[in-house]
Amino acid sequence: MEHKKFNPVAWFEIYVEDMERAVKFYETVLNVKLEDMETPEGVSMQMMCFPGSEEGLGASGALVKMDGMKCGGNSTLVYFGCEDCAVEQSRVVAAGGAIHQPKFSIGSYGFCAIVADSEGNAIGLYSMK
Repeated sequence: MEHKKFNPVAWFEIYVEDMERAVKFYETVLNVKLEDMETPEGVSMQMMCFPGSEEGLGASGALVKMDGMKCGGNSTLVYFGCEDCAVEQSRVVAAGGAIHQPKFSIGSYGFCAIVADSEGNAIGLYSMK
């Protein structure tokens, strides 16, 4: 079985309570400018994206303010890149995890699913198809 080689982390999200305060903190500490990011239709959230490059090394991400997602402690969500996140999602329950949010569209940004690992940690699965 042949696997494509790519870095395992495709995206990250840091959940925040006060977006203005969080943006000021990250822009000040990292000396970057975060940009407002369009959110998927029908999803109640605010996102401010860290600068990134499709050609660069590493992963970009965003600060996210969303009802029901607490900040502090376990409030950072790492997304693992996949060819089709439905494939990895289909393996979650059998591996001892749970599905929090089945695969859904994030518009022109692709698709993602949010699952829990065997220890209860939330992780994201991301793909373009």
